[in-house]
Amino acid sequence: MDWLFRDPQTDKIVIGQFPNLPLIVWLAATLLAALTTGTASDVFRYLATLALVVWAGDEVLRGVNPFRRILGATVLAWLLAGLLRGG
Repeated sequence: MDWLFRDPQTDKIVIGQFPNLPLIVWLAATLLAALTTGTASDVFRYLATLALVVWAGDEVLRGVNPFRRILGATVLAWLLAGLLRGG
């Protein structure tokens, strides 16, 4: 299991990293979508989804360990499933 969480460049265990701009944008947009209605809420939901796609894609392509790459791929699959469901 060590290989799953270890960054091969630094030899440190990495689960999350801060700051993570796409996740900050996702969180802020999600909160703003919940606090607004109508078109504004829709715009914030789309922005939140886009930020999550950017984060997940970046993790798949540049994640520092297998855990981060698997997590990114899982989030992308979850987003795609939601899109195919019509949500």
